[in-house]
Amino acid sequence: MAVPESSTPPALAAEVPGTVAPATTAPGPRRLRAEVWIVLGMSLGQSAVYAVISLVAKLTAGPPLGSQSTALNVSQSPRPLLDLTYQLTGIFFAALPVALALYLLSDPGRSALRRIGLTSERPWRDLGWGAGLAAAIGVPGLAFYALGRALGITVQVQASALNAHWWTIPVLVLSAAQNGLLEEVVAVGYLSERLRQLRWRGPAIVLASALLRGSYHLYQGWGPFFGNAVMGVVFAEYYRRTRRVAPLVVAHFLMDMVVFVGYDLIPHAWLAGLGLT
Repeated sequence: MAVPESSTPPALAAEVPGTVAPATTAPGPRRLRAEVWIVLGMSLGQSAVYAVISLVAKLTAGPPLGSQSTALNVSQSPRPLLDLTYQLTGIFFAALPVALALYLLSDPGRSALRRIGLTSERPWRDLGWGAGLAAAIGVPGLAFYALGRALGITVQVQASALNAHWWTIPVLVLSAAQNGLLEEVVAVGYLSERLRQLRWRGPAIVLASALLRGSYHLYQGWGPFFGNAVMGVVFAEYYRRTRRVAPLVVAHFLMDMVVFVGYDLIPHAWLAGLGLT
């Protein structure tokens, strides 16, 4: 008995003589917008919401913003091995949105890594550009932070609140790598590609990426919001011109690693001068 054409499974249609596989279609604008909101809601958008709540809490707490503080890379347990387990688990799950964004950007026969320039046949070039961007952004960033502290619009930031263990520095390095991948892949590569598909203009894409970057730093005060927004403009514009996210990941990793690891190595007087103690 012959099998009716309408009953042939689509996945097998190309294997059955006389049938044609259905053409794949690109997702429509409504689906793309929903996807963007979901990805951001599971990652940096969620961080932005909590950062806004944290800023409101600080502004309504009573003491001036400049006299308050926040800590990064906080210990989760006084038991070293349990603390290490918490740290590694947190880094792993925080990096999962990167995998989701890359999966959603991938197409049959086209790697998402190549699409956003996360791989390269000349990695030394990406390392060089990344180091240059880190120097160009990192040094003014510290000056901007010090200015914010002087103006009282930036809270005191303790860059590393981890207890000292044999694994402290490796965990801080992993945390810096996770931050670089998450922020640059999602806030720049993924968001730029999806907004471009939604026919946003280049300047609007750069502005959206920059505002997102600034918003999830609001828990540190108004100074880091503006400083990171400026950084976001530079990074998003770099991506718009080059379509390469790898140098941005390198730059972000280097800046965070210097801050996280160097926090315990910088003389106390220097930290006090920058308002980091």
